[in-house]
Amino acid sequence: MRLTTKGRYAVTAILDLALHCEQKPVSLGDISRRQGISLSYLEQLFAKLRRRKLVNSVRGPGGGYLLAKATADISVAEVVDAVNESLDATRCEGRGDCQHGEVCLTHYLWEDLSAQIHGFLNNISLADLVARRDIRAVSQRQDGLDQSQRIASSEVL
Repeated sequence: MRLTTKGRYAVTAILDLALHCEQKPVSLGDISRRQGISLSYLEQLFAKLRRRKLVNSVRGPGGGYLLAKATADISVAEVVDAVNESLDATRCEGRGDCQHGEVCLTHYLWEDLSAQIHGFLNNISLADLVARRDIRAVSQRQDGLDQSQRIASSEVL
């Protein structure tokens, strides 16, 4: 069992948003530059996050995205669930037909593991992540890189 790119990118992108949206909406272009995630992929992810009412979009100049709820009210599991990411550790995707159409010997073990992982991620909020010193340090480094990339690209023009 592993969390796929879709789930990882969704959590990364909404955490970036949580770290940067205090004063104004954050553009997907800015998230894309800082996190190295393609803009078209972010658009797909944020459409799903918006449908689940985790983010709000702001149109027009200076537009972008804002969190729809307080960081303490958004769990990592909610984000993963919003992009239809499965945390299922069973081979049968929970159907119970893993061994010739029947439940295999270890089905319930992997089903319990899946529930534990979901519960673990459900107990971690964006606020918990934003408060972490190590995460803030990475964000500050990325902000510095983003700023230097902007300066370099404006010098080319």
